[in-house]
Order: sequence, then C-alpha cells, then structure tokens
Amino acid sequence: MQVTETLSEGLKREYRITVPAKDLDGRIANRLEEIKTKVKINGFRPGKVPAAHLKRVYGRSVFGEILQELMTEANRKIVDDNKVKLAMQPKVSLPEEESEVEKVVEGKADLTYTVAVEVLPEIKIGDLKSLSVEKPVADIQDDEVNETLTRLATQNATYEPKDGKAELKDKVTIDFVGSIDGVEFDGGKGEDHPLILGSGQFIPGFEEQLVGVKAGDKKDVKVGFPADYRATDLAGKDAVFAVTVKEVAGANNAAIDDELAKKLGMESVDKLKEAVKDQIGSGYKQASRQRLKRSLLDALDATHKFDLPPTLVEQEFAQIWSQVEKELASGGDKVREGKTDDQLKAEYRTISERRVRLGLLLAEIGEKNDIQVTNDEVTKAVVDRARQFPGQEQMVWEFYQKNPEALAELRAPIFEEKVVDYIVELAKVTEKKVTKEELFADPDDDKAA
Repeated sequence: MQVTETLSEGLKREYRITVPAKDLDGRIANRLEEIKTKVKINGFRPGKVPAAHLKRVYGRSVFGEILQELMTEANRKIVDDNKVKLAMQPKVSLPEEESEVEKVVEGKADLTYTVAVEVLPEIKIGDLKSLSVEKPVADIQDDEVNETLTRLATQNATYEPKDGKAELKDKVTIDFVGSIDGVEFDGGKGEDHPLILGSGQFIPGFEEQLVGVKAGDKKDVKVGFPADYRATDLAGKDAVFAVTVKEVAGANNAAIDDELAKKLGMESVDKLKEAVKDQIGSGYKQASRQRLKRSLLDALDATHKFDLPPTLVEQEFAQIWSQVEKELASGGDKVREGKTDDQLKAEYRTISERRVRLGLLLAEIGEKNDIQVTNDEVTKAVVDRARQFPGQEQMVWEFYQKNPEALAELRAPIFEEKVVDYIVELAKVTEKKVTKEELFADPDDDKAA
C-alpha cells in the first residue's frame, strides 16, 4: 500500500492511496481460500469449488470486506506516519466508473482512491498558573431566608371556605375552558382546579381577574399568551377562559414555628431555618461557580489562539443556527434584537469558533494531565438522568447502555468540569463580594458561554 500526500492546506490534508493489483488480488485469494470449505454451491463438493468460480460468485462481497480493511489500515497509516490526530472521520472517494471498479475486482488494475481529512491543530498550552480570574460571591441575607420561610408556610397553610369575595392569597377552586377565536385548544381545560391567587401559577393577567369573585360566579377571563410561551401554537395569541368558581377559601394564619418544621420533616424551626439557608447557599455556590467558570473560559479564550478544523466549526454553527431559526420562527424577537440574518450568522459563527476552540483546548489540557472520567462517575450520571423519568428508569438505563454516543454526551460535561477544577487549582482566583442581583444577573453576551 502506498500513501501519497496530495494536499496540505492549513488543517486540511488529502492523500492518494494506491494498492497494487497483485496485493489486492492476493488478499482476495486468501479470503476466498478461507471460505472455500464453508460455502455450499450446487454441483460442487465442499472444498472442491474451483477458485475462478468461487471468485465469480463471491468476488464482489469479498472485495467489499477487503476494501473496508484496507481503508482502516490506510487511515491508521496516515495517522501514524504523519503523527496527526484526526478532527473527524476521513472522507473517502472511491472509483465511480463501473468499468474501473470491475478491472480492480478482477485484478487487472491497481486500486486507487483518495482520502480527505481534517487534522487537529497543534495546541500549545499556556502557563495556567498565570491566569487571573474573579469569583463573585454574595452573602445570604436574612430577609431572603425569611421570605422563603414565609412562602413555605403559605404553601402549607390550611384553608377554610368563606362567603365573601376572593382576595389575593385566597384559594379558589375553579372549572375552566380556554378558547381562541371561539375554538377550544388542547390543554386549556380543567375541573376542580385549586388556584392560589397571586401565586403566578397561570399565565400573567389570569389570576388578577379572579380577585373579587365569589363561589358560584362565572367569568370570562381574557388573557394573551406570552410571545415566548413554551407551546408555540399558542405563543402570542389572545385567549378567553370561561371560568366557573366553585369555592373561595381563605388561608389560616401561616405560622413559622415548630409545627410547620415538623410538617416538613424537621425537628424544629431552627433546623428548618438552617436547611433553608443551606438550600439558598447551594444556589449561590452554583451561580458563583458558573461565573468563575465563565471568567476562566474567557481567560483561556483570550490567551490561546490556533487554527480550527473548518468542518468542526461548521457543524457547531449548524447546530446553533438550527436552534436560532426555531426561536425566530416562534417569534423570538429578543434573539434578533434588530439584526439581519447575516449579522446574526456572523455573531453565532464567532460563538461557534469559541466553543470549538475551548472544547479542543480543554480536551488537550485533560489529555496532557491524564484527567479521566471513571465508570462510576458515568454510572452515577446515568442513574441521575433515569431518576428524571419516574416509572421509566429501566428504559432510560437500557437506552444509555445500548447507545455509546448518548453515553458520551453524559461523559463530556463531567470531563469538562474536572478539567475546569484542575485549572482553577492552578489559576489565581480572587473572590469578589457582589450583591445577589449581580451574582444572578446574566452577562450581556451570556449566549457565548
């Protein structure tokens, strides 16, 4: 087998592969000899089929098998001889002319085909210890803890029917039927539905219109679905809900005491406060971690520049743009922000390049420092995912066991977080006190993260 480089342009390479007819014919002959005693052909005893006849019957199928082996060998030779890493599967261009293929199969011509590949760039990892990043942190305020406790108390309050008009925080039990232009729509109907006014359970404007109703009242509630509503067939449309009020109930005083704590499985109200503070703190830590990670990725992106495999960037862009088109089709004006398609594409192509660059860089850092994801970590991720689908855990488990690509999608973020942890240990991290609002505010260009 002869491998000749015919193109070297950036990260693109092309090679011409030539397999002499004699070598190919020898391989085919050896394979036919292997199957000679295993096949049954009418008119011939096992093992007595003439080689020429055997080749006429099985020559093409054996040629296909040998061709697959040859392509695998050629790809390995390209990688080993040139000491490169492939960015994706090689693109193979085989002879298309039937007469040319026939000559190759019959051993009358050499097999010649081309292989186009894109290789990964040489990545020189900078001094990770020189990276300086900020980690925003915020203190948990007592009023936030008290607000959460009040909400828990309200959610666990008892209600008693009352004769008067419904007020905010009262619970109304209603039947409702939603329609658009006089036609009922799927999912817009309910019976004996309990609704606490002011809870924000229904779309904006619905609950406010029920303030003042009494048991037995019927009322048409007119609302508009938000433009970014999850059901795209309803997004941005005006609807009318025919509501029948069956009961109005007022809440008893919701006390934050030991009784509430025990109802929630805690020993005392003090233990409940600790649990609430820990839960809020967990959210703060997660937000702080995400901000730190974003700062770290920004620093890595700014200090590492190298060529990117064009096809990887194109694939990443296609994936992002497909999602953007769906959002635009559903009225996502926030996505467009007054920009043309060309302007949006240029913006998202830059984001695609950033993602590919950081993905390659993190992979290189992980490989160079032997950072690995254990089977136990992947198993835990599968179990966590299965728990998101109550009653279907076994099906989810089997899906991941049978789909290596899906399993790799769970492994990738675990690997990324471990690499980030490694870099954080080396970098200079400075904590910066911020407010809660600053901690949870989205950066202007958060979509690039």
